[in-house]
Amino acid sequence: MKNVVLIALFLFPSLLIFAQNNTDTSTDRTEVIAVVDALFDAMRRADAEATAELFLPQATLKSVFKDEKGLQQSESGKIEDFIAVIGKEEAGKLDERLWSYEVNMHEDLATVWTEYTFYYDQKMNHCGVNAFTLHRTDTGWKILDITDTRIRQGCRTEVRNTERAVNDLMNAWHRAAATADADTFFGSMTADGIYIGTDQTELWTRDEMAKWAQQYFDRDSAWDFKTIERNVYKNADGNTAWFDEKLDTWMGVCRASGVVERTGEEWKIAHYHLSVTIDNDLIKGFLELTQKK
Repeated sequence: MKNVVLIALFLFPSLLIFAQNNTDTSTDRTEVIAVVDALFDAMRRADAEATAELFLPQATLKSVFKDEKGLQQSESGKIEDFIAVIGKEEAGKLDERLWSYEVNMHEDLATVWTEYTFYYDQKMNHCGVNAFTLHRTDTGWKILDITDTRIRQGCRTEVRNTERAVNDLMNAWHRAAATADADTFFGSMTADGIYIGTDQTELWTRDEMAKWAQQYFDRDSAWDFKTIERNVYKNADGNTAWFDEKLDTWMGVCRASGVVERTGEEWKIAHYHLSVTIDNDLIKGFLELTQKK
């Protein structure tokens, strides 16, 4: 084992530096996404100089795709050729639209997975995913590699509306409880989803809640909560959102908050916390009531 380590350090002396400086630092994910966005902004402007500044000198480009016969193919391209093509086009002709960002980071390495649709001269040409690898340097994050896939059918042509998707999910979820539709209600939660109810004992996983709630879903209506208002927020990569909502319930006005996650085209509830509302001037009476138990 010792000899293996010595050989590795001989071949890759930078590993010794990494071992000495492998401290856990936090990096703003938005900086990485900004580099990806900057690439396609420069492409739209046909700005070859700005494009070149985003890449490391040793950066690589690759594509994997199926040819006209349906056979798997792969090809590599040179960064300098890619930059030259951008510089020769008219501004506005190259337009790659990104639909999502999935970012993973460790130390000075980041990967970004993006869904895209490419337009040439305002006409949809192809779509797929980009897999970026970026390296943090003394002058900021730089692109080390891009590998993409390319297809021409089933391409997206519009931006997902996260707020609409989350509202649709939550409205359908509350409606499922009102109509005792257990399949929709529990199917709208992730397998490891958490539900926190108003009672101090009510902290369940999805499956624990399903077992507890079976008696209510055996009726015509489990419970009927009507949404008064809801605010939706999302993170930078578009795959996670959170919300707060006010509800009209049999307990009076309640408030709730939750976290939802997107996998592919589907949003699911990962965490939901329901709470009753009490005016501050009634807290003393509330405490007296609960302390009598």
